[in-house]
Amino acid sequence: MPTPHPTAPHDAADTITALSSSSRALEDLSMLPAAPGLYAWWAAPEVFSQLPGPTHPTNAGTRLLYIGLATNLRRRIISNHLRRSGSSTLRRTLAGLLLDTEHYRTRRTDRVVLVDEDEIRLTAWMHTHLRLTWCQHPSPAAVEATVIEQWAPPLNVAHASGPARAVIEAARAAYSASV
Repeated sequence: MPTPHPTAPHDAADTITALSSSSRALEDLSMLPAAPGLYAWWAAPEVFSQLPGPTHPTNAGTRLLYIGLATNLRRRIISNHLRRSGSSTLRRTLAGLLLDTEHYRTRRTDRVVLVDEDEIRLTAWMHTHLRLTWCQHPSPAAVEATVIEQWAPPLNVAHASGPARAVIEAARAAYSASV
């Protein structure tokens, strides 16, 4: 993985190359840095088969679901995406897509969140079905939109179009109405 240089940050192509590295199981996050960067969530094609996503460049058995940015990769992934639906749009979207099959229960705080037991269940589901890649980047917001535009991950709804957008919006609406 190329390391960013303060005067020569990654461009979108470099970032895509770095995010195309071998994906990691969620049990193997010991190398996740406490630094800014981008991350990509991957899954087997049968996970959310109704949502087309680009195939991993070196592993045809996985496809891209979501791209995100973080000011601190370790904290964003471990403390937000793998713990609490209240601070992770990705978790809320996954829960919405899985409401019918996993029967998640929700409650309202300042927003709709999973009950504690189902937060644990969703994290277990993520560990079973998802993989992760990441790359450090000194200013991830500078390339995020271009990376998303070029790769078109289906769970990045702000950049999605066509049938995938309708599926994600419906899942998010179902989740919000599930209280």
